[in-house]
Amino acid sequence: MKPGFYTIMAAQFFSSLADNALLIAAIALLYQLHAPAWMTPLLKLFFVLSYVLLAAFVGAFADSRPKGRVMFLTNSIKIVGCLAMLFSAHPLLAYAIVGFGAAAYSPAKYGILTELLPAEKLVVANGWIEGLTVGSIILGTVLGGVLISDAVTLSLLSIDLPRFETGIDTGPEAAIAVIAFIYLIAALFNLRIPDTGARYPQQEKNPIKLIKDFEHCFKTLWNDRLGQISLAVTTLFWGAGATLQFIVLKWAEYALGMNLSQGAILQAVVAFGVAGGAVWAAARVPLKKALNVLIYGVIMGALVMLMAIYRKDLIPDVAVNLGLFKIQLHLLIAYVFLITIGWMSGYFVVPMNALLQHRGHVLLSAGHSIAVQNFNENLSVLSMLCLYALLIWLDVPISIVIVLFGSFVCLVMIQIMRWHRRNQAEYDSLHLIGEEKHH
Repeated sequence: MKPGFYTIMAAQFFSSLADNALLIAAIALLYQLHAPAWMTPLLKLFFVLSYVLLAAFVGAFADSRPKGRVMFLTNSIKIVGCLAMLFSAHPLLAYAIVGFGAAAYSPAKYGILTELLPAEKLVVANGWIEGLTVGSIILGTVLGGVLISDAVTLSLLSIDLPRFETGIDTGPEAAIAVIAFIYLIAALFNLRIPDTGARYPQQEKNPIKLIKDFEHCFKTLWNDRLGQISLAVTTLFWGAGATLQFIVLKWAEYALGMNLSQGAILQAVVAFGVAGGAVWAAARVPLKKALNVLIYGVIMGALVMLMAIYRKDLIPDVAVNLGLFKIQLHLLIAYVFLITIGWMSGYFVVPMNALLQHRGHVLLSAGHSIAVQNFNENLSVLSMLCLYALLIWLDVPISIVIVLFGSFVCLVMIQIMRWHRRNQAEYDSLHLIGEEKHH
């Protein structure tokens, strides 16, 4: 890999680390404000809203200047949102500002890969980027949980700066101050990202024309036989993944008797599995065989449904000796189960992501194709989180929510596999007709 790739990885790691730690801190802030339970998933909804509303514009913005500069500017917007939350803005509004920065950051982050690397290295690059991103999700989620824990809260609040009144009086506020510093580290790496030299035609600035251009890009990608399948899978994956974050927190409370800080660790366990699956896919799945992994999406949905019947009171209350430490059997089983679900997710989404980026780069420009991808994926996130928030508001038991969620993932993945088989049959038929005409 070129040296610039590692700088991009470092910038992405710290920016994503802060995003995920901030989510846990924001949830803690909502708890502190005694906000209703259905408001918690709305945090993620407000975060991704910008991905949908700005989809027609962020691609053009990402292609209008060197992508390292775009990443620096948009990471700075994240810092503003983080500081707004620190200084008493409502968590939903402040996290929406962070989402605004993230929406504009994403096309540059992924688009620069197609500028920097040849097509045959995209699966490997995506495997490392996704693995590192998921690593940052793991550490960010754990960091958020640790920062809001009682022991660390007391330590942070005991720090005294002579002659300077910070106004930081609670655990969530102290956590957010630390997270703002992590965003600052990401910004420093952004400044070191090299200019790839890629330049695109003068980008349109008229909003109406930008929307029409986005519509053209949208149709182009959905009409492509390979693009539509990979786009459908990644759209489902990100919507399901965002919802699963909150399902795991609720499930941890219901099935394992955990609080928020402990439940955040389970989110990290799932992410650890995703990282493993992503790296395994990078090593084992070439771009031309990317569509062979679709069955793993069906298996993942089936495994999620099994969560509904698992509770710690069904497992003997014994500790398992793992050499360096002991762990309760019910926790060990939960960890293995969640890692497996995560591994399946990472293994099937990384090849799909790489295939989608490759088709987008061939058919469109880097920034525009990623913007279309983000629009679809985050529209899915919005829809599924709204549905989840509604189910929580209606007091539907979490076990039923889990079964509905897993069934939905299974059924949609089965339909996507059928769709791919139809596409393949049509392609083979057209190819055969072409050969007959040639002879």
